[in-house]
Amino acid sequence: MTLEQLRIFVAVAEREHVTQAAHDLHLTQSAVSAAITALEGRYAIKLFDRIGRRIALTDAGRTFLEEARAILIRATDGEAVLSDLADYRRGELAIAASQTIGTYWLPRVIQAFRASYPGIRVTLELGNTEFVAGRLRDGAALLGFVEGPVDEPSLAVDRLFEDELVLVAAPDDPWLATVGSMSDRLRAARWVLREKGSGTRVALEETLAHYGLSADEVDVALELPSNETVRVAVEAGGGVTVLSHMVVGAALTAGTLAQVETPLPGRSFHALRHRERYFGRAAAAFVDLARPGPFGHRSPA
Repeated sequence: MTLEQLRIFVAVAEREHVTQAAHDLHLTQSAVSAAITALEGRYAIKLFDRIGRRIALTDAGRTFLEEARAILIRATDGEAVLSDLADYRRGELAIAASQTIGTYWLPRVIQAFRASYPGIRVTLELGNTEFVAGRLRDGAALLGFVEGPVDEPSLAVDRLFEDELVLVAAPDDPWLATVGSMSDRLRAARWVLREKGSGTRVALEETLAHYGLSADEVDVALELPSNETVRVAVEAGGGVTVLSHMVVGAALTAGTLAQVETPLPGRSFHALRHRERYFGRAAAAFVDLARPGPFGHRSPA
């Protein structure tokens, strides 16, 4: 059994799709299939059920998946130790981030990190806050960056900086002309929301709660899977929303969105790491770059 076979097995198990795993691993489909066949043949055990063009883990495969992930985590931690000993000359840093911080903040941090440590390969996955926490629990990422709250005992949470949230609508949205208390106006609005599990959705729900409302009490016109789709839908007159100023700043300057001046609850961006995993100097250096202040990048908020 090799680490490469384990890596291929985990990729196929997580995607339940050989072709997709091969694409993501930059391998041929035949190489991926051969690795799975070799594992099953060596130990005379079936790891996947083939159902037409689909595959699904067997009970044995599900049990083995936990062990395979644990072995790969230990191997990655070992590489991190060697990378530290080699003084950053080579290695890999796997990061998962929620969409706001991953799209609008981390790219400049990654660029600064790469300029200082060109031998460290950085990979970045984007998803919502729940996705990021899951990637750290599974060992697929060493560092996580989120804007939503995380209640996970296995993860250490490090506050980075405050985000600025804004309530926005299209400049010609008739709702902007409504009068009354802000609570009544928000209740009367059509809303464009992010999906459940995202930090932006949590921030919006906290905004509604600030005015004595819940998401169940307002007219939800659209529920969309990314900040960009929410922003575009609001620009098109789909309703109102609450987004980070990082997401809507350019649109406000261009006049395609209008900001509604009203007090909103704040939220913080956080760095996450698994408490039981080796946290090397490269990871610590990356977090230092992400932190605002004299040694890190300035917060855009």
